[in-house]
Amino acid sequence: MSEPERQPEDQHGNASADDADLTSVAAALEASESEIAKLRADLEEAHDRALRVTAEMDNYRKRARREVDDAQRFATAPLLQDLFPVLDDMFRAIAAAERSPGGDGLLEGVKMIAQGVLGVLSRHNCNQIDALHQPFDPAFHEAISQQPSEEYPPNTVLLVVQDGYVLNDRVIRPAQVIVSRAPDA
Repeated sequence: MSEPERQPEDQHGNASADDADLTSVAAALEASESEIAKLRADLEEAHDRALRVTAEMDNYRKRARREVDDAQRFATAPLLQDLFPVLDDMFRAIAAAERSPGGDGLLEGVKMIAQGVLGVLSRHNCNQIDALHQPFDPAFHEAISQQPSEEYPPNTVLLVVQDGYVLNDRVIRPAQVIVSRAPDA
């Protein structure tokens, strides 16, 4: 067979119907490719949004879990804060009994009770802040006074007026302390 003959132009000089069809197909193909590129961009954007939302949800879950854990770990803090003044009174009674003669049996009993209470607190991750003769640390100590000292360097805790406590490494009551300063010249 021979090559298809080219259609002659009609009387107005227009290309044949096949050429018109090819032009319209080419235009449609170009429009389709443009639409495909737009759809791919939209798909990629939607995928990115989905990844961000997934990451945000993971972060939210982790943050919520930490908050729940903290709430559980520190749920006893109000009870402990109410218990501390009672413990303070016990230690004052011990100090008073040590200064007065004749109460050795009572003094030993109160000391045992105080040690028992401290043991219970410790089992619940609540511990006294060891402040005496330590460098002053405002995260753990509350300075209520300063006193000149030749024996200790400046900013050393000389006296603990009221014990402080930490619960699971969080200060729930700072130790009230008297801090050393350089001697007067």
